[in-house]
Amino acid sequence: MAKSNEPLVWAPFFAGAGFSAVFMPVLIIIMLFASYGGPASLDLRDLVNHWYVRVALFILISLSLFHALHRIRFILVDLGLKAVHGLIAVLCYSLAVIGTLVALLIAAGI
Repeated sequence: MAKSNEPLVWAPFFAGAGFSAVFMPVLIIIMLFASYGGPASLDLRDLVNHWYVRVALFILISLSLFHALHRIRFILVDLGLKAVHGLIAVLCYSLAVIGTLVALLIAAGI
């Protein structure tokens, strides 16, 4: 039986799907209240300045990127680009890694 690296790309896909499904609605509601002047103690800038909020946003963004680009990869292959599926995989996962690194730099405050 040949060894495959498929679990390495399916794991972030499923993690992104689960994490996004649970935390994205919560994040949207919190950001809505913080940006439109909900409670006086809730300010968007103050909220994002906490390190644990930055970590949570980084995790949410990076897993969502892997989830979305994994879907895009298979959509493009299903649309008839099977001849270049290797190039599509490299481009999609490279974009996900670059987006994750950008999110890391922004979360770290660099």
